[in-house]
Amino acid sequence: STDLTSTVGYDSIIQHLNDGRKNCKEFEDFLKERAIIEEKYGKELINLSKKKPCGQTELNTLKRSLDVFKQQMDNVGQGHIQLAQTLRKEAKKMEDFREKQKLHRKKIELIMEAIHKNRNLQYKKTMEVRQMSCCFLLGLLYLSSLSHFWQLFLKLAQTKSALEDSDRSYQQSVSTLEKIREEWQTEHIKACEFFETQECERINYFRNALWLHVNQLSQDCVQNDEKYEEIRKSLEMCSIEKDIDFFVNLRKTGSLAPAPVVYENYYNTQRNATPVRSPAPVPISRRGPLPTPTSAPDEPDYATVDNYSLI
Repeated sequence: STDLTSTVGYDSIIQHLNDGRKNCKEFEDFLKERAIIEEKYGKELINLSKKKPCGQTELNTLKRSLDVFKQQMDNVGQGHIQLAQTLRKEAKKMEDFREKQKLHRKKIELIMEAIHKNRNLQYKKTMEVRQMSCCFLLGLLYLSSLSHFWQLFLKLAQTKSALEDSDRSYQQSVSTLEKIREEWQTEHIKACEFFETQECERINYFRNALWLHVNQLSQDCVQNDEKYEEIRKSLEMCSIEKDIDFFVNLRKTGSLAPAPVVYENYYNTQRNATPVRSPAPVPISRRGPLPTPTSAPDEPDYATVDNYSLI
């Protein structure tokens, strides 16, 4: 600004730096809130996988698939809890960076406040001396116009001496103000360069922190997909025929059908009836091939996308 005592530009820079610090604080709070959500979700998922029954009476290969499913859901929950801890660490790093910049900037601000105060005081003093010198000059001119009165000669001499002293004081004040102005300008340039460096560091740090946060979320998704892939692999090992055979072998009661009930005549004991011989037991024949499961019109079909089996 052309006004020597103006701090409009400096105040604008300080306001921008404070806004940047506020933006860092908002992102820091965002990470903390996200960490709370991730931790809560992870704990709820772990409780669900441990406490909620899910096919607990299934047998053989499908049972193993369900066990893998619950274990991996537990692992996913643990992953979300670990992600919450990571987010809290990143929020702490952002806080430390923000406070570090604030501490360094405070030193420069104190220097600038002091030099602003000194500059303004000297400027005010200079203007007061200038005004006083001007008043003495006007007084001297007035007395000079009345110099034909001998009684004013002495007053004229005194006023002229005071004017000379005031003028010397005014010159010294202007010289001092110029030195202060040069010092202020030098310090102002240094402060602006320092603030610019800080702002570059802040934008770079903020950008990298946001990039890292997105990478962490992507990594969490990749890890979760790896856990889900374990479930899919386990389901691929699930065999309908093996489970049916397993159940049959576990619960079978024999390979022979019950013998037919034979009629015996206890009423007419006089007749010598020849008892009917029971036919030989017929072994139970092996069952035919298992039916192929089919999807009803309203059921979703199996599909694959990028080698992943989706239901």
